[in-house]
Amino acid sequence: MPRAIWKGAISFGLVHIPVALTSATSSHGVDFDWLDKRSMDPVGYKRVNKVTGKEIDKENIVKGVEYEKGRYVVLSEEEIREAHPASTQTIDIFSFVDSTQIPLQNIDTPYYLSPDKRGEKVYALLRETLSSTQKVALALVVLHTRQHLAAVMPIEDAMVLVMLRWPSEVRSLQSLELPAGVSNAKLAKGELDMAKRLVKDMSGDWAPDEYQDSFTDKIMQLVEQKAQQGKIAAVEKVPGEEGRRSADVIDLTELLKRSLGGKPAAAAKKPKAAPAKDAPAKTAASKPKPAAKKTTKTSKAS
Repeated sequence: MPRAIWKGAISFGLVHIPVALTSATSSHGVDFDWLDKRSMDPVGYKRVNKVTGKEIDKENIVKGVEYEKGRYVVLSEEEIREAHPASTQTIDIFSFVDSTQIPLQNIDTPYYLSPDKRGEKVYALLRETLSSTQKVALALVVLHTRQHLAAVMPIEDAMVLVMLRWPSEVRSLQSLELPAGVSNAKLAKGELDMAKRLVKDMSGDWAPDEYQDSFTDKIMQLVEQKAQQGKIAAVEKVPGEEGRRSADVIDLTELLKRSLGGKPAAAAKKPKAAPAKDAPAKTAASKPKPAAKKTTKTSKAS
């Protein structure tokens, strides 16, 4: 079983479900590292002033957000740390919705959820409830100091936590500016019938063992061939470690009763919905909105 990358609890009402989070995906692509061909030592990133082209020391680098074109607001490391959400070690459910209501473009990264510390029964209860009601749970979770919008979904005997993109991160379909020939296409019945027949002829079952990354396979065959010829250079790497705390579970029946009783302590605070991309801004237009801009680094050549 993969190592848990996070441990905590699912929380809704007064119910806490101890869970462990493991990645539902793994990358098997080819990772090309930079090496010095003279010594086979790893080659790192250079911090370079893009105007002068000169290398710059770490102590002379600050972080800034572009407020206007070419004008930045500088933030200190302390200010950035204070802006990070507090790590609560909980997946805080605030609503239940139909899974069909979540747009495909908002779905990001899946993680498996497994019960932890005697949480099997309450874990199974939530899974069966979601399955029978055909709902998914919307939640907030802090992972690696970043707050995420997420959905808890049942899958066979287990549950998955799917990280969702914030609505403000997703471009609207209107940004495609589709031509009228696409939006109001005039298709002949014969064309549709032939297309449907072609789809039917090519239809089959999901067969993941048959889907292969041919590029990775060829590269790894070449790597294996060269390794057998003794063309190997040792490069040391230092793995990182990470540990998290977990939460306990108390009497389930009592918590459900208290949650349904409508006590103030049991009410889950529902966060304000993030504005849609096309929605008009509610803030005053006197100040330009800071442009979200990620800090970039020189990328490795692939």
